[in-house]
Amino acid sequence: MSQSEYTEPVYYSSLYRHGVDDKRRVQVPAKWRPKEAEIQYTLILWPRGSQQNACLLVLPPEEWALLVGKLKAMPFSDPKAEALRRLVGTKSDRVVLDKVGRICLPESMARLVGIEKDAVLVGLVDRFEIWNPEKYEAAMAVDEALLPDAFQMI
Repeated sequence: MSQSEYTEPVYYSSLYRHGVDDKRRVQVPAKWRPKEAEIQYTLILWPRGSQQNACLLVLPPEEWALLVGKLKAMPFSDPKAEALRRLVGTKSDRVVLDKVGRICLPESMARLVGIEKDAVLVGLVDRFEIWNPEKYEAAMAVDEALLPDAFQMI
């Protein structure tokens, strides 16, 4: 495979603080943008939108396809699987990365997670999150407490 045929995957790392404009558009960091224009991301209220530590989980197309595959593989007769499919189905939306690298946050989703004028974008390697800055600070305190055990996982 020649270098011209190889497309390096996009990895989401670091933390960015961006303003949110009056139309609820937020800039996706240039390092996180794929080469293809107008890519579609899936936003999911995570974990359930109205909780204190809720944020918007942003899945690129590949990760969304993997999640959909897992949801489709779950038995229809399992009430937990149905609840999960219903949750993901009703608490998600698709957004397009515009030509200048912004996504528009749906009004109801932004309101539920408390994103107004500013947002924190947090890289999770294969996906990223969008947080209300104050909620992110509170979540970081919880993360710090979990880190000693979390590092043992790698």
